[in-house]
Order: sequence, then C-alpha cells, then structure tokens
Amino acid sequence: MSRDNEPVKGQWYENVEDDETFRVLSVDEDAEVVEIEYLDGEIEELDLEEWREFDLELIDEPEGWSDEDDEDEDEDEEDWDDEDEDEDDDWDDDEDEDEEYDDDGRER
Repeated sequence: MSRDNEPVKGQWYENVEDDETFRVLSVDEDAEVVEIEYLDGEIEELDLEEWREFDLELIDEPEGWSDEDDEDEDEDEEDWDDEDEDEDDDWDDDEDEDEEYDDDGRER
C-alpha cells in the first residue's frame, strides 16, 4: 500500500480505504486533474492533491471488463466510412444526370 502512485493513463487502481476499483482515463498535468472511471461506468475528475491522499494499489484489469467506449468508437468510425461511400455514390449519380443535358441545359 502506497500513497506515492502517480496516475498513469489506462492503469487500474484500487482505493484500499474505500474498496473502489477504477482506471485512469486521462491526466492533465497542467490543470493538475485526473479523470477516472469506476467499474460501474461513473466518471469523476480529481485534482492531483486529492489523488495523492488516496491509499492506492496498482491492480490488473478486472476480469470481464470490456472497454465499451472504444468498441463504440470503432463502430462509429465504420458508420462514417459507410456514409462516405454512400455520398460518393450520390455524386456519381449527379454526374450521370448532368450528361443528359447539352451545353445549353436542354435535355438530350
């Protein structure tokens, strides 16, 4: 048990006093803020002073934990890729329509 654990993004910790498990989402050294996520998904911001007050132990990623946010981001990226392809198809259709008119704008 140590109070000298510096926050590391992606690392899991257990607060021994409160028996809470969480991981570090981000560390902003300039603002001296640590963003953490508990097992239940709750997100909290702590200042580094608070962080250093905790009695923390480094732990392995909890069993059965899945990073749902990362999976959602991957799915969102795939959706954007699909939309881009659809938009490209629409542009091709517009070009075909333009070909049906002569230079004066009259239908061929």
